[in-house]
Amino acid sequence: MEDQQTISLISASQLNKIKEKHLYFSRYAEKQLHLKNWPKASLGMSVVIPCHKETALIKTLNSLYQCSKPNKTVEVIIVINSSERADDNTLDINNRALNEAQKWIQEHPSDFIDFHIIEATSLPKKHAGVGLARKIGMDEAALRFELLEKEGIIVCFDADSLCDTNYLVEIERHFETNSQTPGCSIYYEHPLQGELEKAIYEGITNYELHLRYYVHALKYAGFIHAHQTIGSSMAVRSRVYQKQGGMNKRKAGEDFYFLHKIIPLGNFTELNTTRVIPSPRRSDRVPFGTGKAINDWLANTDKPYTTYNLKSFEELKVFLINVGFLREIEKVNQYIDTLPPAVKGFLKQENFEGILPEIQRHGKTKEAFTKRFFQWFDGFKAMKYVHYARDNYYPDTEIISAAQALCKIYHDSSVKKDATALLLKYRIYDQKN
Repeated sequence: MEDQQTISLISASQLNKIKEKHLYFSRYAEKQLHLKNWPKASLGMSVVIPCHKETALIKTLNSLYQCSKPNKTVEVIIVINSSERADDNTLDINNRALNEAQKWIQEHPSDFIDFHIIEATSLPKKHAGVGLARKIGMDEAALRFELLEKEGIIVCFDADSLCDTNYLVEIERHFETNSQTPGCSIYYEHPLQGELEKAIYEGITNYELHLRYYVHALKYAGFIHAHQTIGSSMAVRSRVYQKQGGMNKRKAGEDFYFLHKIIPLGNFTELNTTRVIPSPRRSDRVPFGTGKAINDWLANTDKPYTTYNLKSFEELKVFLINVGFLREIEKVNQYIDTLPPAVKGFLKQENFEGILPEIQRHGKTKEAFTKRFFQWFDGFKAMKYVHYARDNYYPDTEIISAAQALCKIYHDSSVKKDATALLLKYRIYDQKN
């Protein structure tokens, strides 16, 4: 029966039934069906890989192929994508990746992983990019789970990333063990040495330290939704994906915006028993993110790598530590005037005086109030505050000094003033979390 299902084709009537039953597919999902074959009944997980101008896709496929076998079947959906305005060089690289992947798939049969390729060419220039590519693959994955009338796990990966051999097994186990989690952030480590130029590894050390420092600084400040939001290192339940409107079409930062719709749902988790290994290479494919950060570093290696000032988070902590008391406060403006300057200025800019009474009305219990408050002061608002504090009060500071200072306050006073030593320390903190 399983073999028969894998060669059966999806009919138009079956698709129409899905659209009639699920609003997401009739209104918000990509309209085109790409994969025609019926998914296996044992399908439990789908790994979605956007691929644009990639030369190392086969290494990524090999990494997944070498994973230990989970209990349920896995589909890997590769979305080779390009804009309607793509130049000849991009199209040549994409065609080479397509041909290599097709050949590789034929030569690598598996009893638990099915590899599929979607050719998403001539995408509208306005939206063409990593967000739309992820959306095409994730929508397809969600649809295939609904064809089977089951909940599944949609995992985001990248075409230049690798993973540990327990990657698939640990993701499956994590969602089975954490039955209430809507999604998770997966532990990652950029390589800190290898065949690339030394300056790239110096840059990625600083950049990853910045990412980890930022999340830990938010946790120190009392922000309850502080998690890593890395596109190659996240997973979500397929029906949660639909209910939250699916992936966005942003050309960069799509991971941050997507996960900050999932995290406030509650019970969001961190999976730290396996590892994703993103590439540290430079890239011109996105306006910000890892590739852009490395490009910027290589252009300014004579200058210290900087990050957000710890003072911004110390002031935020004064505000967030008293969230529970905000439920009873009546004279909001008087309270705001007692706060540190950066927080005070930000809250006035955001009209907190007018917003708090509305939060109070809908938060009659302490738990309800806290939930409602952090729906307002969410990941976007936290980032906006940090930028406001940076631009108006506390300029960026050297990453090494800031990361060490946070260690002394929050974790460990013995860590050396060295970027690599600090990063390794922060990695240990995250694995123990």
